[in-house]
Amino acid sequence: MSKEQRAFHPKMSKRNARMMNFKKPKNTKATIKRLWNLLAGQRIKIIAVAVFVALSTICTLLGTRLLGVAIDDFISMSDFDGLLKLLFFLTIIYVAGAVLNRVQLLLSVKISQTVVTDLRKQLFEKFQTLPLKFFDTTAHGDLMSRATNDIDTVANSLNTSISQAISSLITIIGSLVFMVILSPILTIVAIISLPVLFLITSFITKRSKKYFKRQQDVLGDLNGKIEEIIPSQKVIKAFVKEEDEIKEFEKLNKELNKTGINAQIFSGLMGPVSTMINGINYALISCAGAVLAINKLITVGDITSFVMYTKQFARPFNELANQYNMLILAVVGAERVFEVLDQTPEPADAENAVALKDIKGEVVFNNVTFSYTEEKTILKNVNLTAKPGQTIALVGPTGAGKTTIINLLTRFYDIQQGKISIDGINITDIKRNSLRQSLGIVLQDTYLFTGTIQDNIKYGRLNASDGEIKEAAILANAHEFIHRLPNGYDTILTEDDDTLSQGQKQMIAIARAILADPSILILDEATSNVDTRTEVKIQKAMLNLMEGRTSFVIAHRLSTIRNADLIAVINDGIIIERGNHKELLSQKGFYYNLYMNQFND
Repeated sequence: MSKEQRAFHPKMSKRNARMMNFKKPKNTKATIKRLWNLLAGQRIKIIAVAVFVALSTICTLLGTRLLGVAIDDFISMSDFDGLLKLLFFLTIIYVAGAVLNRVQLLLSVKISQTVVTDLRKQLFEKFQTLPLKFFDTTAHGDLMSRATNDIDTVANSLNTSISQAISSLITIIGSLVFMVILSPILTIVAIISLPVLFLITSFITKRSKKYFKRQQDVLGDLNGKIEEIIPSQKVIKAFVKEEDEIKEFEKLNKELNKTGINAQIFSGLMGPVSTMINGINYALISCAGAVLAINKLITVGDITSFVMYTKQFARPFNELANQYNMLILAVVGAERVFEVLDQTPEPADAENAVALKDIKGEVVFNNVTFSYTEEKTILKNVNLTAKPGQTIALVGPTGAGKTTIINLLTRFYDIQQGKISIDGINITDIKRNSLRQSLGIVLQDTYLFTGTIQDNIKYGRLNASDGEIKEAAILANAHEFIHRLPNGYDTILTEDDDTLSQGQKQMIAIARAILADPSILILDEATSNVDTRTEVKIQKAMLNLMEGRTSFVIAHRLSTIRNADLIAVINDGIIIERGNHKELLSQKGFYYNLYMNQFND
C-alpha cells in the first residue's frame, strides 16, 4: 500500500474490512446447492458411489430381515443345521456389504478431494484477478484462513456427506418399507416421534449457525493477527510491545474460545435430544410389540427385525445430529470461500484494446483526478508530459500523491477523471498485460519470493540465460555481494530472510527490473534502503539503464535527481512547480526549501 493509501485508507480492523468488501453470507440452501453444482463434473463417480452404497445398504437391510427369520424358523424350532446355513449366508452378505462400503468410501474421498482441489484452484485464480484495492482493504490472514481452514472444513464434510446422503435416503426408504410389511401398527408408533425431532432440529439449526459463522470469522481475525505479528517481531521488540501484543492476541483468543464453546454447546444438544427421543420411541415400540405378540398378531422374530429396522430408520437422523457441527462448519466455510469468489474482478480489457509495439515512450497525464476514497481527493487535475527518453522526477512531502501517479500509470488503480496516454494511446485502450510488460517497476517496498537469488532476478524475464542474469546483477551492483555468498546465485531466500540487508534486497529487485528490459522505467524510491556509497554506484548503473528510456523517479533524496530532465514538485495532489534542478533552485520556491532543508549543512 502506498503512502497515499496509508494516509487516506485509515487502517481498519479486519472485521470492518470484511464488512466493506464482502457481501452478506448466503443462506444455507443456496450454499449447499452451489456446492452440489461443483460436483457436476464427478457425475460418473457419484453414480458409482450411489450404486455401491445402494448395494451395501440393501445387504444390511436384507441381513436384518434374515435375523428375524432365523429366530422364528430356526432358533424357535431348534433347527441348528438350517441356522448354520443361514448364518453362513448372512456372513457372505455382511462381508459383501463391508467390501462395497469400503469401495464407495474410497470413491467418496476421491470425489471430495477433487472438488476441493478445484475450489482451492478457483480461489487462487480469483486472487490473481482481483484489483489491488481488495487486498489493500482486506486482512491477508483472513484470506489465508479462507484458502486453508475453510476449504479443509469443506473437504472433511464432503468426504462423508456424499455417501452418507445416498445411504441415508436408501436406508430410510428401505427400512420404512420393511417396517410397514412387518407391522403397520408399530410403524405408526415408530414415526410419531419424527415431527418432534424435526421441530427440535430446525430450532437448534437456526440458532447455532450464527455461532459457527462468528467462530469462523474470529478464527480469520486470529489468523490475521498471527500473520501480522510473525514478520513484525523486530518492530515489536524494538518498541517493547510484547505485552501489548500478547494482550491483544489473548483478547481474540478468548473471543474465539467463547464463540467456539457457544457453538459447540448449542449444536451439541442435537445428539442428546435425538438419543432421548429415540429411547422413548424404542420403549413405546417394545410395549406395543409385546401387546401384539401376546395377541399373536406378530412374532418374536418380526419384533426383533422391526426394532432393528427402527434403529436403522433413525440412524440417518442420529448421524445428522452427530455430524451437525461439521456440516454447519462446512456450510459456513463454503460461504466464506464463495464470498471471495463472488468479488468483482479487475475490469476486463476493452474489446478493442491493443498491445503496445515499438514503444517510443511518450507519457502524457491530461487533467488527471483521482481519489482512493470519497472523503479525500489525492490528485487534482494533474497535467504532466514525459517525452521519449526523458527522466521525470517526482518530489514532494509524504502523502502528496507521488506514488499514486505511478499506481495510475501502471493501472493498479484506474483514474476517475482525465486521461493517461502512452505514445498517444489511452492506457485504458491498452491490454493490461502489454502495458505492464512495457514497464519496469522497482517499488519502495522490496519483495523477494521464496527461492534462489537467481530465481528472484529471473522473475523479470523467465527465459533469460544465466549470463543475462549475471549481467543484470552487475549493472545493479549486486554481483559482488552475491558472489561472496556461500552458494552464490543459488542461495535460498525467503521474503523475510535476514541473509541479506535491505539494501542488498533492493539491488536484487533492481536487477530484476533491469533484466525485464522495459521501455518505460519506474523507480519508486528505489535507492531508499541503501547507504550513500552504494547509492552512488547504483545511480551510475541506473543512469546507464535509463539512457534512451522514459523514466519516472520518485525520490526523497534530492541529490539523486539533480540530472533529471524534468522535476515535478507535488504538494496536496497538485503539481505546484516544474522544471530542471537549476531552474527550480533559482525560483527559490517549494523545491528550493526542500533542497535547502536537506543540504543546509
